[in-house]
Order: sequence, then structure tokens, then C-alpha cells
Amino acid sequence: MEIVRFGVGHRRPNGPPGSVGVTGQVIHSDDRGVISELAFARSARVEAHSNPNVTWFVVIEGGGWTRVGDEESRVAAGDAVLWPPDVVHAAWTEHGPMRAFVVEFAAGSAAADGGRVLEGRGVRLLAGDASRADRGEGALRHDAPAAYDPTEGEPR
Repeated sequence: MEIVRFGVGHRRPNGPPGSVGVTGQVIHSDDRGVISELAFARSARVEAHSNPNVTWFVVIEGGGWTRVGDEESRVAAGDAVLWPPDVVHAAWTEHGPMRAFVVEFAAGSAAADGGRVLEGRGVRLLAGDASRADRGEGALRHDAPAAYDPTEGEPR
């Protein structure tokens, strides 16, 4: 089992090149792509740039702005923005912080070219037809950690 820690206490003090007020941590990197966590402070930014990779910018906390080409849009937790290859894109905050995962698929990889990354089979559920989904298996952990002190940052 491999566990990679990210978040408070694990981020590099400087984010991607050309960024201001952004810290980050690479979670995974190989010839297929990169997964990173970025934390934007208030009034932070990743400058406009492009790269050859298909990239998803997935906002998990807070909100801010993103630009793709000439389009700008407000984004918030729960939004995922596609940054196409070789198209100028940027992200920034104004009045509050934002956290996001950035998932880049290397140019030429199956994922970037629209191919399958993993073997598998998808099942499409029709709206309101829960009978077509299998029930999952699992249980709550009984050895869950005790309550944490929120003044110490994010729980581990």
C-alpha cells in the first residue's frame, strides 16, 4: 500500500512556476500524467499559460475564477474545468481561498487521446431507476481517529 500525504504541512511553499500565493503538492507523477493539489490564498493566481496536456482543474474547496482561451468563469467547490491541450488557461482567487486538484494526462497517453485507461465496464443508470445499480458493500470503521483540534489544521 502506498499513501501520499498532501494538504496542510505537506505543500511546497511555492506553487507552479509563475504563480503567486499558491502552494502545492504533487501527489503522483509518471509518464501517463500528474496529479497535484493546489491551495490558493486570497488574491492568489496561476498565471496564464498553456501546455500540451489534457488537464482537469477540479475545485474541492472555496472558489475563484478560471480562464480558458478568451472565456472566464467563476468556479466553486464541485466544479471541474477542462483545460484543453495547447490552449492558454489560468486560475485565480479574489476574496477568499480555493483548493483544487489538477489532473494532467500526458500528451500521447491513452487518457489524453480519449482512450481507455483501465479495463472495465460502465453501467448507465436511467434517471430515477435505482433498481439497475448494485448495492455496495462496506462498513464504517470502528477504529476511526478521535476528534481532532481544528486549531491544528486539517485532520490527517
